[in-house]
Amino acid sequence: MVKLDIISDPICPWCFIGKARLDRALEAHPDHPFQIEWHPFQLNPDMPAEGMGRRDYLEHKFGGRDGALKAYAPVLEAAEDAGLKIDFSAIERTPNTLNAHRLIHWAGLESRQTPVVAALFKAYFVEGRDIGDIDVLCAIAARFEMDEAATRLMLQGNADAELIRQRDAHARERGISGVPMFIVDNQHAVSGAQPAELWTRVIADITAKEDAAES
Repeated sequence: MVKLDIISDPICPWCFIGKARLDRALEAHPDHPFQIEWHPFQLNPDMPAEGMGRRDYLEHKFGGRDGALKAYAPVLEAAEDAGLKIDFSAIERTPNTLNAHRLIHWAGLESRQTPVVAALFKAYFVEGRDIGDIDVLCAIAARFEMDEAATRLMLQGNADAELIRQRDAHARERGISGVPMFIVDNQHAVSGAQPAELWTRVIADITAKEDAAES
């Protein structure tokens, strides 16, 4: 297997789109060589712990609704092309994603990481749910047979919070300033929401090299 590390934030629309495009390639090649692991990166590391009202966030980041509409136009177009329906109008709060990243980390320990990441993307971008809210995160954990009571207890405390901050800082120290970032076999970095066709070529190249090494 070949390690595919994905650095992302569950409130990053391009990460959502990038995952959908990657999924398209993986579904077409069910014998793909990738072992996937998700890593934390907070788009808004200075976000208050309780998050921020969506209107205030858009004003702060884009100068208001008109600026946001302009910025999100290519996102919506790319999402539709990827078969996704993002409902920005349903989002009432922009969360601090530290707790969501903690949940992703714990899901990885239980081999449930990618389904949990997918659920977080859907909860935020499709359903407009606050994925900084502990109740929302615990409901997602329970859906994938993680211990809900234990998850709630850890989220109410500081378990692994510093670890997530350190991993985020490590990504920035490596020069990563935006996500998604895909790192193939700890050697090749692929930035942005790349098309499925690129991943198909990568899979074909890896498979060809593995076949040559075995012959």
